[in-house]
Amino acid sequence: MRKAVLFTVLLLFLSGCTYGSQTEQIEDVETTGSTVGTLAKNLDIPWNIAKDNQTFYLTQRAGKIIEISGETTREQSLSLTKNVHHEGEGGLLGFVLAADFSTSQKAYAYHTYKEENEIKNRIIVLKKEGDTWSEEGTLVENIPGGRIHNGGRIKIGPDSMLYATTGDAGNPDLAQDKQSLAGKILRMNLDGTVPDDNPLKSSYLYSYGHRNPQGLAWDEEGNLYSTEHGQSAHDEINSIKPGQNYGWPLIQGDEEESGMVKPIFHTGEQTWAPSGIEYWNGSLYIATLRGEKIRRFDISSKQVSDFHEGSGRMRDVLIEENSLYTITNNRDGRGTPKQDDDKLLSLPLTAREY
Repeated sequence: MRKAVLFTVLLLFLSGCTYGSQTEQIEDVETTGSTVGTLAKNLDIPWNIAKDNQTFYLTQRAGKIIEISGETTREQSLSLTKNVHHEGEGGLLGFVLAADFSTSQKAYAYHTYKEENEIKNRIIVLKKEGDTWSEEGTLVENIPGGRIHNGGRIKIGPDSMLYATTGDAGNPDLAQDKQSLAGKILRMNLDGTVPDDNPLKSSYLYSYGHRNPQGLAWDEEGNLYSTEHGQSAHDEINSIKPGQNYGWPLIQGDEEESGMVKPIFHTGEQTWAPSGIEYWNGSLYIATLRGEKIRRFDISSKQVSDFHEGSGRMRDVLIEENSLYTITNNRDGRGTPKQDDDKLLSLPLTAREY
């Protein structure tokens, strides 16, 4: 009996131990097959994760960039020609480091601004100088914006082009208007010019008919996938092909219309509110806000499994080697009192089937 008690005490002690200065076990967190580590706490609505070697750069929607290196967290400011407008879902959103960031110190950012009492979005080039990021140039302006549906994800594709997701800005008809930049996935050269091989001549349009896409990822064969917020649930995962029409607001879910592309997966009557995604080992890993989980979508089988839950609203994911990094959005006004902090978390990945 005494040995059994001692063994139980030992197990309780070991379960509460932490290993390494940057990794701690989080209480009240359920995760599928993973140990969760906290790399930063007390963040304020972080939106995007970027990483250079062992240093993270997170955008915060109110207009700050957070640099996290080891146990040091520094708040960095922006010097812009047009200020970040943080209202509703708008603010400082997508952010991606240039391929030569270690030498150029340049990055690309997507942010909301207000001009002549109209909310818009723009994509700019930034350069890091100390703890300040200064605007070096504008790639695209006058993207329709609003309190809702600003899209905002930007990534550099395997073709070295810059891709950006834009929402319908609360005006669904704009998604079908090929002359509007709203409700689209855009593609551009890194200097802001239109690529010669874009689907429409002299247009940034790469695909259209989107409601509020917030995730972009490519597999090893160069296939592009995007996540999209649906209306009344029916959130989508789409396989993006150049020049295609993804249907909003004319179709959703399993509905069909000639010349329009159905999603490869939708959530039916369940709401995920999917945001950032990453591809790894045949699956998409999807941060969901309303769903409050990271979900794994097997592209081949179309099966969904839960990878992580218990941390609240999940905004973005980044995968590097065998680690998945994610951020929470519990302070965006839609979180619960139990989850009142925003964090940068790390989770190990394994190749096993879930």
